[in-house]
Amino acid sequence: MRKLAADVVVIGGGSTGAGVVRDVAMRGYSAVLVDRADLGQGTTGRFHGLLHSGGRYVVSDPLSATECAEENAIVTRIQSAAVETTGGYFVTCPGDDEGFADKFLAGAAATGVWAREVPVAEALRNEPRLNPGISRAIEVRDGTVDGWQLVWGAANSARQYGAQILTYHRVTNIETSGGAVTAVRCLDERHGEEVVIDTNFVLNCGGPWAGQIAAMAGAHPVEVVPGRGIMIAMNHRLVNRVVNRCIYPADGDILVPAHTVSIIGTTDVKVDDPDRLAIEPNEVQQMLDAGEVLVPGFRQSRALHAWAGARPLIKDDRVSASDTRHMSRGMAVIDHTTRDGLDGMLTIGGGKLTTYRLMAEHIVDAMCDKLGEKRECRTATEEIPGSESGHTHKVTDRLAEREEDRFDSQIICECELMNRKMLIDAMDAQPEASFDDLRRQLRLGMGPCQGGFCSTRATGIAHAHGRVDAEQATALMRLFLKNRWIGLWPILYGEQVRQTALDNWIFATLDVAHLPQPEGEVIA
Repeated sequence: MRKLAADVVVIGGGSTGAGVVRDVAMRGYSAVLVDRADLGQGTTGRFHGLLHSGGRYVVSDPLSATECAEENAIVTRIQSAAVETTGGYFVTCPGDDEGFADKFLAGAAATGVWAREVPVAEALRNEPRLNPGISRAIEVRDGTVDGWQLVWGAANSARQYGAQILTYHRVTNIETSGGAVTAVRCLDERHGEEVVIDTNFVLNCGGPWAGQIAAMAGAHPVEVVPGRGIMIAMNHRLVNRVVNRCIYPADGDILVPAHTVSIIGTTDVKVDDPDRLAIEPNEVQQMLDAGEVLVPGFRQSRALHAWAGARPLIKDDRVSASDTRHMSRGMAVIDHTTRDGLDGMLTIGGGKLTTYRLMAEHIVDAMCDKLGEKRECRTATEEIPGSESGHTHKVTDRLAEREEDRFDSQIICECELMNRKMLIDAMDAQPEASFDDLRRQLRLGMGPCQGGFCSTRATGIAHAHGRVDAEQATALMRLFLKNRWIGLWPILYGEQVRQTALDNWIFATLDVAHLPQPEGEVIA
């Protein structure tokens, strides 16, 4: 058993948890963040990449609209390297209520969300694939954000302030004594070792799993409602701005350009278990139909990958328990002292990735209040390392980088322009990382071949570099391909069938299924 001690333990390594541990550490507390898997592997890594302007909520959820508008500007400033300032449009498509645009503009003015109506001809010049039948277009300051880069940036900043980040540490119990938190007990999944962290305060940032975490401390049920949404990535940027339908928020009403792809999303269905997120065939068809409304010919583009995520919505008594579409996107901090008679624990839920920094500020402010201390929050003004220049991401950035070093390092993933040095540097920095862990930071296997070519190259490099033996390298590749397959089978039609058949032929030729297995388990 390994023993640690910290003023604060943050549970959950998504955007909220990473923001919280950074804020806690910057205020001078010793902090440890624990997550049962990798950073950003839950809800944060399963969204459409939108950095909200606030426009989506100016009619349906005005408070969230204002928060998003304010935090959009802050995140763009403090984490510019993770953000692409694409801009966006809200467009009235054929059959949509043209009068909703007037409500939208009035809501934007009331909530402080920047918006201006532009001529339809201008919108079509800027985005020529848009439905030529649109009747109104409103420009907003939507952007896109790399959720994984955002999370790792915040976590690395927290490390610089002394925080410890423990991934693949599953919380098994929150220990209490005399009505107060005393320790967090974890299992180190990679090494099978029990870890006990003595602490006086736990900040529960588990998102849709927050209820399960609170229950470990004996708290009453926390009513976090997981809202499942599916998204589909298409094989290139059909639009270069975020495009939303100018309607009350609905399924499949947004198309987001993210890196080299476009993402259509999303559905919103209540689920009981955030670890069981189905990708239903009818919902896939619904997303493809919705894409056709925004961009005619959408179905003729190649679908690359489908995935599902769970929103951590706080139960809203104004709507039915199953109506996650109309639940507020606002954040809420739950004080377990007043609610459960348990000192030393707060839980946060709701919110958006766009408001992750503000959520952190709120829960850490609440913790300071309970401790009777006044420590200033500085996260809105201090840039995260790597963003000091203020340069925001552009889709051409990686191409420019490869132009600079194309003679120095072999390209391993042509789709995402990832080279050998990037892979080796990442493996050296995280010697126990799986290929999926590396994918979240390098975009390995996220292009059109979905790992068909680059996975075998990465396997060979991992073995040749001495990081793993042949059996372990093969197991890492098999796990990586298995996880890629989960997002392929729901969208096997058209050109993606041909690609998958080619990949299958490659792996059959290499006899991947019958290569030797390692004695130890490879963590999923």
